[in-house]
Amino acid sequence: MTEAAANPLKKPAMLIAGVGALGVVFGDIGTSPLYTFKTVLDMTGGNNPHTIYGVISLLIWTLIVVTTVKYAGFAMRIDNDGEGGILALMALLGVKRHKRPLIVAAGLFGAALIYGDGAITPAISVLSALEGLNIVEPKLQPYVLPLTVLILLALFALQPAGTARIGRAFGPIMMVWFITMAILGIWGIMQHPAILWALNPYYGLAYLFHSGGSGFLVLGGVFLCVTGAEALYADMGHFGAGPIKLAWSGLVFPSLVLNYAGQGAIVLAGAPTAGNIFYRLCPSSLTLPLVILSTIATIIASQSIITGAFSMTRQAIQLGWMPRLKVSQTSSEGYGQIYVGAVNWLLMLVTIGLALGFRKSDNLAAAYGIAVSATMLMTTMLLFIAMREIWKWSFVTSAVVAGIFFIVDASFFASNMMKLFDGGYVPLLLATLVYLVMYVWHRGIKALGARLTEDPVPVDVFLDGLTESGVARVPGTAVFLTRTKATAPPVMQLYVKHTMALHKRVLAVTLDIASTPYIAPKNRLALSEIGPNFWSITASYGFMERPDMPALMAQIATHGCPIDPKKLTYFVGMERIVARDGPQRLPRWIRVFFTVMLRNCARVTDYLRIPANQVVDIGRQVSI
Repeated sequence: MTEAAANPLKKPAMLIAGVGALGVVFGDIGTSPLYTFKTVLDMTGGNNPHTIYGVISLLIWTLIVVTTVKYAGFAMRIDNDGEGGILALMALLGVKRHKRPLIVAAGLFGAALIYGDGAITPAISVLSALEGLNIVEPKLQPYVLPLTVLILLALFALQPAGTARIGRAFGPIMMVWFITMAILGIWGIMQHPAILWALNPYYGLAYLFHSGGSGFLVLGGVFLCVTGAEALYADMGHFGAGPIKLAWSGLVFPSLVLNYAGQGAIVLAGAPTAGNIFYRLCPSSLTLPLVILSTIATIIASQSIITGAFSMTRQAIQLGWMPRLKVSQTSSEGYGQIYVGAVNWLLMLVTIGLALGFRKSDNLAAAYGIAVSATMLMTTMLLFIAMREIWKWSFVTSAVVAGIFFIVDASFFASNMMKLFDGGYVPLLLATLVYLVMYVWHRGIKALGARLTEDPVPVDVFLDGLTESGVARVPGTAVFLTRTKATAPPVMQLYVKHTMALHKRVLAVTLDIASTPYIAPKNRLALSEIGPNFWSITASYGFMERPDMPALMAQIATHGCPIDPKKLTYFVGMERIVARDGPQRLPRWIRVFFTVMLRNCARVTDYLRIPANQVVDIGRQVSI
C-alpha cells in the first residue's frame, strides 16, 4: 500500500503537488511533440505505413523505457536526503570514498551538459510553437524569427523580478496543454485507428533492424521525445517522488502517447507532412488559439529550464565546483526561488544566438539531443554504482539492469553523434567550457587552501607567543574565517604580524559543506573553547543551503559563547595570486584562468551576508 493510500489526508496534497509539477518538471518533455515527429519524418525521407508504425512505436517505447522505467522506476528511488539530479547523486556516492575521480568527472560533465540543453531548449521550443503561424497565414512566416527573439528577450529580462506569482499559474496552464494534446491525439487516432498497432514494440524493432543504417540515424530524432526526462529526477526535491510519478502516469505519459499516435494516424490518413504536423491535428479555425497555447507552454518549459540552471549553479557553488556568483532570493515563499544574473544573461546571449544562427526548429533539432543523451549516459553509470553500494545488489544484477539502460542510452548517444557537424558540436562546446570552469576553479581553490595551510601553527603555541611578543589585546570580538580547525587561522596570523594587536575574544569559524542537501539546525554547530577566550567553531551546511553569518552568530550566542552579534569585527582575507616556484606550482594556464575568476567572483562577505560596516579586509599575496 502506498503512503498516500495509507493516509487519505495526503491525497489532496499529492494532487496539488502533482499539478505544480506539471509546470516545472514536465515543460520540456511536454512540448516535445511540437517538433519531434516532424523531425523524425524528415530524417526517414518517407511516410509509408512501415515507417510510420515503426517511428510511432519507437517514440512510445522510448518514453516507456527511458522515462517510466529508468527515471520513474529506478533513478527516483535513489535520493540524497530527498534531492535528486546528477550533482546530488554524485555527492551521495562521494560520501563512500574521498577519492573517486571517475564519479566526479561523470557527474560534473553530466551537469555541464545540462547547460547546453538549457541554452537550446528555449530556442527550439519557442521557434517550433510560433512556426504554427505559417499554417494560420503563410504570409506571417517572415515574422516567426523576430517574434521568437522578442519572446526570448522578454523571458530572460523578467527573471530578476522572480517567478513566484506567475509560477502558480504554470501548473494549471500545463494541465490545459496536456489535456488539449490528448484530445487532439484522440481526434487524430479516430482518422486511422489502426495506428494503435504501433503500441506493439515489434514494429519499432522491425523498423530498426530492416531499414539499414537509416534506422540507426533515426534514433537521434526519436530521442527528442525524452529530452526533459532528466527533470523528473533533478526536480524531485521540489515536489517529492510521489507527486511527480502521479503526474507522469496519470496525465503526461498518456497525453504524449495519444498525441504522437494521433500525428502518425493523420499522416497515414493522407495529411500533408509539409510544415508542422502537430498543428495538422487541429481544425483550421482553432489553429491560432493553439499556436498561442503552444507558445505559452514553451515559455513555461523555457522558464523551468532557466530555473533549473540557477538551482544547479547554486549546488555547484556550494560543492566548491564553481566560482561564487551573486545569488538573489526572489521570494520568501520557497528556497528554490532564486536568480543568478551571470547565468541568466549568458544563457540569454547563447539562446538568442542559437535562434538567429539556426533560424528554424528543424535546423536546431540537429544540435539538440547530444547533450541530453550524454547526460543520461553519465546518470546510468552513476546508477550502476548506486545499485552496488546503496542497494547492495550483486554485480550481475546491477550489470544486467544498468546494462540495459546503458545499451539504450549509448545507442541514442551514438546516433546523436552523427549530427555532430550539423550543429551537435554547439552543446558539447558549451558543456566543455562549463566543465573547464568547474575544473580550473576546483584545482585553484584546492591549491590555494593547501598553500595557506602549509605551515600550520597550533593555537596554544600561537597564544603563548602573543604574550612573549608583546601583542596588545584590545577590547571586542574578532571573527576569522578559516579552513583549518585545530590551528591558528592564517588571516589572524597576518593581522597580528602587521598590527601587533588582537581582540580579547576570538572566534575561528570553519564552514563545512556536506554532501547532503540539508543539515538539521540541531546538527549545525560544533563549538569549543580551545584556549582562553579563543573559540573554535565549525558550522555545517548542506549543498542546497546558503550560509548566513549574522544568523550563525546569533545561533552561536545561544550556545554558551558570550558574544554580541552586532558588535563583531569580521576579518576576511583578500588573496592576490602569483606564480610559485618549484614542481608543486599550478600550470600557468590554470593559474591565469583561476586568477581571473577569483578576481571577478562575488565577494565572500556578500555571499555570506556579512554587514559591510563590520568587515576588515586583509590583503595577502599567495603563490600557487
